[in-house]
Amino acid sequence: MLKVGIILGSTRPGRNGEAVAHWVRDLAAKRGDAEYEIVDLKDYELGNIDEPEHPATGNYQHEHTKRWSAKISSLDAFVIVTPEYNNSYPGALKNALDFLYGEWNNKVAGFVGYGVDGAPRAISHLRHVLGLLSVATVSNQVGLSIHTDFTDGFAPAAMHEDRLNGVLDQILAWGSALQPLRG
Repeated sequence: MLKVGIILGSTRPGRNGEAVAHWVRDLAAKRGDAEYEIVDLKDYELGNIDEPEHPATGNYQHEHTKRWSAKISSLDAFVIVTPEYNNSYPGALKNALDFLYGEWNNKVAGFVGYGVDGAPRAISHLRHVLGLLSVATVSNQVGLSIHTDFTDGFAPAAMHEDRLNGVLDQILAWGSALQPLRG
């Protein structure tokens, strides 16, 4: 069974992403087709990149990097939950991606974005960066609007559940197909 990490890509106080990540996990868990867990960047206290060697070496000196490496290594696939800040994704998420290299390789990611219009630019930027980390990205995505899906707390429109299932279907297909490359 594949292990899918739902990466909560914002560390901002009062973030909407926490509710979104729990929604993704709860819907995904009902499927019973993989192991799903929330991976909250806040729990890893990565800060700015502080490793003296390039991530491709895998030679980490700091405990926070070693913990982050172990977590990402343990996963086969990802759903990245990201807000859109100033037409891109948060710096904390960029930093978390850049801390590692080999741990990301030959895995797959899908996206659930939220913002004024569903975070399309943040997701587009993530696709490019993840491609350079040898992470395949699926074409389906979920875009949540702060104008319609967060009007009274987090209450996503019903159509988003179908879209999320499409993302998960693709992640599991690609995650399985890439398994031989991960060894």
